[in-house]
Amino acid sequence: MARIRCVDERAPEVQFGPWMLAVTPPGACAGPGDLDAVTGWIPATVPGTAAAALRAAGRWSEAAPEPIHDRDVWYRSRIAGAGPARLRFEGLATLAEVWLDGAPILCTRSMFEAHTVDVELGGVSELALCFRALREELDRPAKRGRWRPRMITPGSLRHLRTSVLGFMPGWCPEIDHVGPFRPLTVGPVRPRMAAADVRSTLEGDIGHLAVRLRIDGRTDSVILACGGGEASLTEVEPGLFAGALALPGIAPWWPHTHGVPNLYPVEVRVDGARFDLGRVGFRSLTLTRPFEDGLSLAVNGVPVFCRGAVWTPPDLVGLGSDGTRTLLMRAREAGMNMLRVPGTTLYPDSDFYDLCDEFGILVWQDLMLANFDYPHADPAFASQLDCELTGFLERTQTAPSLCVLCGGSEVWQQAAMLGAPRAVWADTFCATTLPARAADLRPDLIVVPNSPSGGDLPFSPRGGCTHYFGVGAYRRPLEDARRAEPGFASECLAFANPPEPGTPGPTGPADPLWPAGIPRDRGADWDFETVRDHYVALLYGVDPAALRAEDPDRYLELGRAAVAEVMEATFAEWRRPRSPTAGGLVLMLRDLGPGAGWGVIDWTQRPKSAWYALKRAFRPVQVLLTDEGLDGLHVHVLNETAAAQDLTLTLTLCDVGGRVAARAERVLTAGPRAALTLSSAAVLGRFFDTTDSYRFGPRIHDLAHARLSDADGRVIAESFHFPGLRPVLREAVGLRAEPVATGEGPGLRISTARFACSVQVQASGVWPVESGFHLAPGSSRIVAFADADRLPRGSVRAINSSEIVEFGHDA
Repeated sequence: MARIRCVDERAPEVQFGPWMLAVTPPGACAGPGDLDAVTGWIPATVPGTAAAALRAAGRWSEAAPEPIHDRDVWYRSRIAGAGPARLRFEGLATLAEVWLDGAPILCTRSMFEAHTVDVELGGVSELALCFRALREELDRPAKRGRWRPRMITPGSLRHLRTSVLGFMPGWCPEIDHVGPFRPLTVGPVRPRMAAADVRSTLEGDIGHLAVRLRIDGRTDSVILACGGGEASLTEVEPGLFAGALALPGIAPWWPHTHGVPNLYPVEVRVDGARFDLGRVGFRSLTLTRPFEDGLSLAVNGVPVFCRGAVWTPPDLVGLGSDGTRTLLMRAREAGMNMLRVPGTTLYPDSDFYDLCDEFGILVWQDLMLANFDYPHADPAFASQLDCELTGFLERTQTAPSLCVLCGGSEVWQQAAMLGAPRAVWADTFCATTLPARAADLRPDLIVVPNSPSGGDLPFSPRGGCTHYFGVGAYRRPLEDARRAEPGFASECLAFANPPEPGTPGPTGPADPLWPAGIPRDRGADWDFETVRDHYVALLYGVDPAALRAEDPDRYLELGRAAVAEVMEATFAEWRRPRSPTAGGLVLMLRDLGPGAGWGVIDWTQRPKSAWYALKRAFRPVQVLLTDEGLDGLHVHVLNETAAAQDLTLTLTLCDVGGRVAARAERVLTAGPRAALTLSSAAVLGRFFDTTDSYRFGPRIHDLAHARLSDADGRVIAESFHFPGLRPVLREAVGLRAEPVATGEGPGLRISTARFACSVQVQASGVWPVESGFHLAPGSSRIVAFADADRLPRGSVRAINSSEIVEFGHDA
């Protein structure tokens, strides 16, 4: 149900005292009456985890995380207040028992359920929480599943409703999550408004808002207000009021790449008392083709290419939401319009969805089910999962950002890859129960049975949604991104992405801690640094192993450039107008720990080279170059905005020194939500072997450069194509950097005489708005430092340049 806040009501005069935490051997204390003999109490923060509290006390470290699941963890505090009260526990991890004044009031075995308990406070009450040792439960004999995943251990986790974070060796740090990680609050037992069901829909240009309210006590007037409209609600049965609003001409909610994410506050007045029911957005959501042909979404009737990343918690130790806003801002700035919350993590708190609503970011939400053969036939497990699902959908009921509800991560794939037939892996819960439950609570959502699923095999790339790692983990050539024809890549492009120089943590291959930060599949004889190295060799023609030993800094420099090139090239293939691919979500948004993790943003929330590449690849108004062999290059111009764009397209083919072999310019108009494709022959007006396919003579160009300018001459997008290896030999290219003032803050005008490949802008303490871009011969680009009061100290370099240009107050 929608969250309810009485605007006119004072908060109850109830306060928690300071929280204290103690760790005991499992079963040492049966209840709070045994705690007087316990020593070693430390302060704790609620919401929070035992790991966070122990770290603050100097008794635990991320660098060497000690197990916590093998012990009981106790929290206690005092509640100052008298009379009836309602305690709400938003999240307890995981086997939790709660006592008030020595009397048991709650016992739960799920990390993913919220609980409310009505109590009587006696002035000063003692509240005690015990989190029993999870290890004992995991070691208890239990029925084994029909298959056992290698990624997650132990197999007994399939019986418990807890996050698998910390149980995936090689994927994330082994941090044990224990404690009241979500808020614990006190409120009145009988609020005037007990429940609110709020549903918004969009039909054409008319927004519809339907509301059902449970109201306690006699009521004379209930008025619903939203978007400038009002309606009286009718009592349809005792205490239940219902009604609807029609709002013609309402501005719809859009993902930010396609429009404005318009939101409207909803308020109810009950006999004059005002209740805030949050904000709603009006949008429609449909499939543009059958799911089996590849997931493809339309928002408000407009097909949307969904691009973004897989979400991970911003605070892996405390599981708090600090940093959520910053990460979502980084995602939005990179042009991401979708984030996927995978079944290997946990449901984010409500602030996450509120911010995605505000920023115009679509959310793909997995249930917290991953890889295991879950015991859906067990009534206790099924009941827990249903409570979990119901609570989540009610909590996010008004979120227009929530668009896909998925039955979990790699459950079907895991079984299918082990050779099981469809009758084993296509479980009825994901295929039947989940869609029916969603239809009751959030009928506006697209329901996907599993990620991946939809093809002849769950991981077949063309059908439904796929985890596409042909380009990436399977080290296929770049052309495979087109050849595989993925319908929708709900995971893709995983690399061990090196952080920027100066990032805290292991510094490079010579650091003994470096290998620990590199993700790997458990049991595989390769890791994702090996994957990155493959593309370094493919793109630049160097031996990465030799380079790693001889020049580790150069090795990392080329590694950063390679993953950026691969990501831009892959999304260029997928976004071209004739592509069957309707979305791609990179694994993943943020690193879970220090080092070269999958994240395009490092563990300190600083962007990496891959983030900058995605920012270029995801532009709503975009120009792309694709190699069509004997048909030359194709130039694709995309306009996802609602307004026509008057543009100038320039196509140049030249050598690295700037000698032009062919050039043409064309003025064009890209209509609203439109895309157009031109062959290089059509742009140039003559034959030119742009792809070096005919080879009638020596190739006379090293690169093709497409530039898109707006009516004011401002360059808004560029694309490059290389018919051979990327130039990597260090030489003088005439690289320069001059300080300039910009509307975003202090900046640099970076220019080059010759082609500058993968220009990297590095600064101390701040991050540049752009980095890793190519500069065509004789061109320049202005790069701002948005978070700086003055020009920071730093350097500009290119991977094919012998020059390093320093800048800043100490340069």
